[in-house]
Amino acid sequence: MRYVFVPKRVITDLQGDGRGKALAAVAFGWFLSISTRMIYPALLPSIRSTYGLTLTTAGLLLTVLWVAYGVGQLPGGMLADWAGERSLLVGSSLLAVAMLALVVVAESQVVLFAGTALFGLATATYGVSRFTVLKDIYPDRLGTATGVTMAAGDVGNAVMPPTAGLLAGAVAWQYGFGFVIPFFVVAAVALWLTVPSATGTVPLREAFSVSDLAPLFRRPVVRHSLVLLVLWATVVQAFIGFYPTYLIDVKGIPSTTATLLFGFFFALGSLIKPVAGRAYDRVGVRSPLAVMMGVTALTLAVIPFANGLPSFVALTVLASAILGYETVVISNLTDRLPDGSRGTNLGALRTIYVMIGALSPVAFGWIADRGYFDEGFIGIAVMSLLVVAFVLAYVDY
Repeated sequence: MRYVFVPKRVITDLQGDGRGKALAAVAFGWFLSISTRMIYPALLPSIRSTYGLTLTTAGLLLTVLWVAYGVGQLPGGMLADWAGERSLLVGSSLLAVAMLALVVVAESQVVLFAGTALFGLATATYGVSRFTVLKDIYPDRLGTATGVTMAAGDVGNAVMPPTAGLLAGAVAWQYGFGFVIPFFVVAAVALWLTVPSATGTVPLREAFSVSDLAPLFRRPVVRHSLVLLVLWATVVQAFIGFYPTYLIDVKGIPSTTATLLFGFFFALGSLIKPVAGRAYDRVGVRSPLAVMMGVTALTLAVIPFANGLPSFVALTVLASAILGYETVVISNLTDRLPDGSRGTNLGALRTIYVMIGALSPVAFGWIADRGYFDEGFIGIAVMSLLVVAFVLAYVDY
């Protein structure tokens, strides 16, 4: 019974030496950063109605959000190496407040898209710094700490999109974004008070140099991880971006029920990610990834043929397997990157896979606009099988 996952033991391990408060603050900030981005798919039908967006244009809005988030990863990592993670985490939360307010008051498509892009950039710095700061706080429990932090994000994804959907139905969709703003202020204060105030370890000129990136990509583990993350991001962005809309428009599921299913999907992720992190700490990368993407491929292939709420509840449970994937790959990457330039290196890798994956929502929306919504799900199911094949052929760690 040595490898049984015991939540109480995990919590005890992570709280030692007063580290629990810092972990809680980092996790809460990620809770907000990711779940607010997931409000977009939940409110997409309302946003489409307000601005007269087609499925393609709606997909483009999601692509803009995630491309901006991807663009910010590399400079965010560089800033973390130079200024230290605490400054970046706090700054990200405060910038998110201002940019989210711009989305709320948007009166035109141009302002909506601009505010969305700026919000994506504002939250980008959080994406890298949360990994590197956890490496400093938990050098021997990185996979588990990362899993807990990412699980907090899924708790947010389970709660925030349905709450936003209810506010959109009761008042207006803008309230679905507006109610989040005060929580970002609370997160900034908590991060400032609890995260260690270490300064950056890299001089300014070195932090913003990309000369060390070429050797990084010569390492097989980095190239393999990048392929795995690009394929995963392409699948998950298409699925997450349009799953609520598909349930409502194609399968006739009521909008409130669809957003609750969407939240349920992420609630399951809050259970899966700590288990995935623990699995990485115990058995490595290969087996967890093959299992998670195999289940995902089967689920996505079945979705177009399913009907009725019970079927979609079951499929939502199975689809949540994909949520543990990034925990494993990123934990492995973070472990293998050099200390002094970890933020820059991880930021560069995240920029690549997040930006490439961000192209899938607009492509998926274009396919759906032409009457091939079901075929779109079959396509990302095939891509999931490619991930399994790549893992079995190239990953041996």
